[in-house]
Order: sequence, then C-alpha cells, then structure tokens
Amino acid sequence: MDRTMAEKILSDKHGADVSTGDIVIVPVDFVFSHDGTMPLAIQQMEAGLSTRKVYDPYKVAGVCDHASPSPSEKASNVHIFMRKFAKENKMPYFFENGDGICHQIVVEKFAAPGKIIIGGDSHTCTHGALGAFATGMGSTDIAAIMAYGKTWLRVPESFKIEVTGTPPKHVYSKDVMLHIIGEITADGATHMSMEFLGDAVDAMSVESRLTMSNMAIEAGAVTGLCQADSKVRAFLESHKRGQDYRPLAPDKNATYADEIIVEAEQMEPMVAYPHRVDNVAPVTQFEGVDVDQVCIGSCTNGRMEDMRIAAQILKGKKVAENTRLVVYPASRDILIHAMEEEFIKTMAEAGAAICPPGCGFCIGRTVALGDGEVALSTQNRNFKGRMGNDNAEIYLCSPATAAVSAITGKITDPRDVVI
Repeated sequence: MDRTMAEKILSDKHGADVSTGDIVIVPVDFVFSHDGTMPLAIQQMEAGLSTRKVYDPYKVAGVCDHASPSPSEKASNVHIFMRKFAKENKMPYFFENGDGICHQIVVEKFAAPGKIIIGGDSHTCTHGALGAFATGMGSTDIAAIMAYGKTWLRVPESFKIEVTGTPPKHVYSKDVMLHIIGEITADGATHMSMEFLGDAVDAMSVESRLTMSNMAIEAGAVTGLCQADSKVRAFLESHKRGQDYRPLAPDKNATYADEIIVEAEQMEPMVAYPHRVDNVAPVTQFEGVDVDQVCIGSCTNGRMEDMRIAAQILKGKKVAENTRLVVYPASRDILIHAMEEEFIKTMAEAGAAICPPGCGFCIGRTVALGDGEVALSTQNRNFKGRMGNDNAEIYLCSPATAAVSAITGKITDPRDVVI
C-alpha cells in the first residue's frame, strides 16, 4: 500500500501499518510547552496523575517565550513555578527569557525527520517542515505525555498541496501560504495533514518551508509536512545534528483526501486583512492604507532569511515619520547571527526597535496597539484583539512587504520599490 508522509511516520512509530482514521498509541520523541500552557500542564500532572515526575528529563522542555522578558509580577511568578519544576526533574532543556520562541528553539535543537513532536501550542505544526509529525495539544494531553512519554493520535487524512513553478521577484513562501489559506479557507484542511510538494517547494530553503508548515494550523490542519531532502540534511548538519537525518517522502500513489495545484509563477505579494487569516487578497488592493506599526518576527517569519530580506530593503533608508517598526528575532542564535551579518545594525539605523527574541508583539504582550491603530505584521494571526487591543486592525504579509511599508508608512507593494 502506498502511503502519505503522515502514514509513514505513524506506521513506523506504531510498529505496524496504519491507515487514515486509525487510532494509535505512539511514543513521543519530544514534548515541550511554554509559559502560557506549561503551568496548567504541571497542575494537571499533580491533580489528575498524582505526580510531578517527567518520564524522561531529556525529552521534555519548558520555554519562557510568551511573556518574555517578563512584563508583570504574575508572569514572573509563572516563570518561577516553571523553573522549580524543571529543577526538580533535572531537565537540561529549560529555556529562559531571551532564548527565543519555543518553535524556533525546537527547530534548531530537536526536530528531525520521522520524529513525533508534541507541543503545548497550536503552531507546533512548524516542525513538519523538517519531516517530523508535529502537532499541538492542550495542557491535559501535555501533562499525560510529560508523565508517560506517549499519546494517542488519529491517523489524519492528507491534503496534497502541490506548488509548481518559480515565483516572481518579491514573492515569498509567506505569500504562497496566504494564497493557499485564502483559497481553501480557514477550515479547509481541518484535522488533516497538509503535505507540501512540488518543484517550487523543493526549491525553497528550509526556512521558507518552515513558514508554510507554521501556518498549516491556520487552515485547520494538525500538521504541515515537507519532504526530508538534501536541504533538510544540510540544515541538520549546520546545527550539528546530521545524525538525526533520515529521508522522508510520500509514495508515488499515496491516497489523498484532497489536493490542489498552486502555480507559483502566477503569484503576487499577498495580504491577509482583518480579522481572519483567510481574508486574503493581493497587496495591490490595500496600497495606501496608513500603518501605525510594522512588525517583523514571530515563529512564522523571524528567521535569518527574514532578517536578511528586511535588512536589504531597509539599508540606507529610514522608517516613515508616523510609523513604528519593531523587530523580534525568533531565537538567540538568530539574533547573534543577524548581528554578525549586521542585519540588526542596518535595521536599527533605519529606526527599528530591536527587541529580545520571543513572541512579543504577536500576542500583544509587548508593543500592544492603541485604539484605532493599524498594524502590518509578519505573524500568523490577525484575529481581533490578537495584538492587545480589540479596537485595532492587523494585516498580515511577508517580511519584504513589511519592510517596504515601514519606509513608506503605508501598505506598499514591494515590487514598486527598487531594491
């Protein structure tokens, strides 16, 4: 029987062939949670399982990223609670304020093809870009995994997304993914595994693929898988984890519940407008909209590739007088490398506020919007109130569109600017 990537991973972990719809108990290779969800998971371990002991301290991580650096007494006490738990369990992988966003940390240090990774956050699907079956779960499930090291999963149907051709200049994977979500809608892949295939995906960097997998949940998917090819191997080797590589690809005649073909050469820069991620249209429809705050970063677009794109556009330029630009690298490693390449210097000279690695603006914990303000952001969600204010509007875009718009102070098509 020919199988999808999801079926291959779950068959391997279950120890027998599985098919769509099967319920399986599988070992979890790595589980993590953050300061927004880990405290409840710990409490659930105590209340429901009568234990505070994790099954393997080397396979469990906690991350202080959502309220980082701590903005309040309450957040600081949450961090103290998490630190105490990690210390009790002698967990070597506890990540502090400024270390970065949980998803990027896991990408850099733990995710690999064929692994099952469970996180206490919906954007855990990010790690599917490396060929891992990665999905988010609630704190009760996270508690059980931390205690027992396994979980139950329903083998998902798979949705084949074939992206073909070469995208035009200033069109990036974020634009492609926004287009896909706009086409299939926010529930178009509910409970499915999105499998990103085609020569355009093959040509993408791992960082570009991470952006697409990260947003699979915005179409309702449980995970977003890419093939584990030579680029994934090189990525793992660059992080001194080459031994974790194994090839992964779907079989030629695998069965998909649905599939679409996206012609990348026909694409243009896209924008998601308030207040849904599937409210998607070309940037040209929003040119001239005044922007109060531009945000570059998040677990969607806070990587080196994104820093490079933004810095190249901002070099020698200045942020518009009535616009604020904030930049959040996704991890400490990215911040350091972006400093070495002088991307941070370039953006700071342009007038950007450079913030510590973390979730920051994406959930309104820092640089929250004021009443009536408009934000243009590279994050993954634009729901009402997402950036700290119900009376504000959020547009989503690529780092290129964000950087160009920061210079003009208005939503601007990056193709209109000579770079």
